[in-house]
Amino acid sequence: MRRVTADEAVEVVRSGDTLLIGGSGGGHAVPEALMAALERRFLATGEPRGITALHPVGLGDGVSLGANHFAHRGLLKRVVSGTYVNSPKISDMALRDEIEGWTLPQGALSQLMREMAAGRPGLLTKTGLHTFVDPRHGGGRQSPSAKDDLVELVTFRGEEYLFYKPYHVDVAFLRGTTADEAGNVSMEQEAVTLEMLSEAQATRRCGGVVIVQVKRMARAGTLHPKMVKIPGILVDLVVVEPDQRQTYETGYSPAYSGEVRTPLDDIPVLPLDARKIIARRAALELFPGAICNLGSGVMTGIANVAAEEGVLDRVCLTNEQGHVGGAPASGNEAGAAMNPDATLDQPYQFDFYDGGGLDLAFLSFAEFDGSGNVNVSRFGGRIVGPGGFINISQHARRVIFGGTLAAKGGAPKAVRQVEQITFSGAYARERGQTVLIVTERAVFRLSPEGVELIEIAPEADLERDVVGAMAFRPLVSPQLRRMDPRLFGAARIGLAADLAQRPARPPPARLAALARAAE
Repeated sequence: MRRVTADEAVEVVRSGDTLLIGGSGGGHAVPEALMAALERRFLATGEPRGITALHPVGLGDGVSLGANHFAHRGLLKRVVSGTYVNSPKISDMALRDEIEGWTLPQGALSQLMREMAAGRPGLLTKTGLHTFVDPRHGGGRQSPSAKDDLVELVTFRGEEYLFYKPYHVDVAFLRGTTADEAGNVSMEQEAVTLEMLSEAQATRRCGGVVIVQVKRMARAGTLHPKMVKIPGILVDLVVVEPDQRQTYETGYSPAYSGEVRTPLDDIPVLPLDARKIIARRAALELFPGAICNLGSGVMTGIANVAAEEGVLDRVCLTNEQGHVGGAPASGNEAGAAMNPDATLDQPYQFDFYDGGGLDLAFLSFAEFDGSGNVNVSRFGGRIVGPGGFINISQHARRVIFGGTLAAKGGAPKAVRQVEQITFSGAYARERGQTVLIVTERAVFRLSPEGVELIEIAPEADLERDVVGAMAFRPLVSPQLRRMDPRLFGAARIGLAADLAQRPARPPPARLAALARAAE
C-alpha cells in the first residue's frame, strides 16, 4: 500500500478504463475527493477520455457533487448505475445521447460485485423480469447509443431468468474511515458499509488498482480485525482526506454510525400535509413484528410517523443499504438510518429481500396505470432509474405504493400507460402479490381485473376529486369506504392502540407446532 494525494491517485486512470465507484446516494461513503480530482485532471488536461463509470448506487447531491463531477463531454463513454436521481447532469447527458446510459436494479448490481469477485460468469436472478430491465422491454437502456446487451433473458430448468453480465474493472474508487499503515481499512464512522469488500475483490481479480479514500491513518496492527472491512492485501493506494464528511449534508452524526442512539423525541415530527397523510395511511398496514422496507421519497415518512406514534420498536424498518431496525433517514440523507440494530453489507440485505424476507414494502410511485404498472424510473423528461425498487417490489409479500394523486401543477399521476414499467402489475397478479396504491385522496388495490378504488378521503367527491384527477377510470369497489378521518387531523392517530389489537408476525410453522404441542 502507498499513501498518495487524490490528484496523484487519479493519474492511474487511463482513457477507456472501467471505473468502479463505491458509495451511496447523498454522500454516504462516497469517495468525493477522488471523484473531484478526476474532474480536475480532465478539465486541465483533457484526459482520461471515454471511461465507463460503474456504481451500483446513485451518487451525488443532486447538483454538482458525486457522479456530477463526470458530466463533461469526452470524459464519459457510458454510465451503468442503479439510479441517476442524485446526478441530474448525468441524466441530462443520457437524454441528449452524449453517453451510453443504463440504469439497472441496485440489488442486482450489488450482488453482481460478489459474482465478479469470485470469477463466476455473472448473476442469474428473476429480479427485473417483465420490467424495463427485461430485454423484451429495453434491457435497462436509457439512451439511444446504449446498444450492448448488458442483461440477457435465459431459460434455466424451464423457468425464465435474467442474466446480468460481469464487467472488467480497471480502477476502483472506494472509501472508509481509517486505514492503517498496512492498508487495512475500517468504516466505523460511515453510515453504510455497502459492497466495498466485494468491489475491492472484484477489482483485484481483474488486475485493477484499488484506491481507498479515508479520513485518517493509524499504526499497523492497531485496528481490531473485526473492524476491518477492506483488508490491506486488496488495497493499492490510500488517500487521506481529513475533512471527509459522513454525508453531503452531515459532517458526522453518531446516530448514523451507531455510536449512540438518538432519543425518539429528536426524530422530526412531520407537518400535516399530503405527504404525512400518505405516510399515516400506509402506516395503518403495519402489524406487530412486521419486517418492512422503506423506499426513498414520501414513504420514508413512515419512520417519522412510527416514532411520533411510539411504535418504532414494535416493527422492524429496514432499508436496502443494509440497515435493520431503527428509523431510516429521509430526503437527501436516505440510505442512512438512526438507531439501527444492525448494519449489513448491502448484498446480504438484497439476498434477504430477494428471498422473500419482507412482509411489507413501502415504496413511492411517480405514475401508475390501470393495469397496475408502476413507474419510478423515467418520467417527465427525467431519467431516474430504479435504485432498489425492483428487487424490493418484486419480492415483498405485500407492496404499498405511495404518492400524491396529481403532480405539482395538476398533471395526473394515474396515467393511461406508464412511460416505463418499473413494476409489472400483470406479473404481480400472476404471482398472487398483494398491492395497494395510497394517495392523499384515495386508496386503490390491484385486483384480478386491474386497479380498483377502495377508499376515498372523507370530504372528497368521487368524480371531481378522484376520477377527475386521473387519466383512466378505475374500477370502483362495491364496498367503497371513506379513509380514516384520523389521518387528516393534527393529533396523533393512535397507531399504538391499533397495533395492540392486531396479530403479531407469526413464528415459523415448526415453532408454532411446538408451541401448540407444549400447550
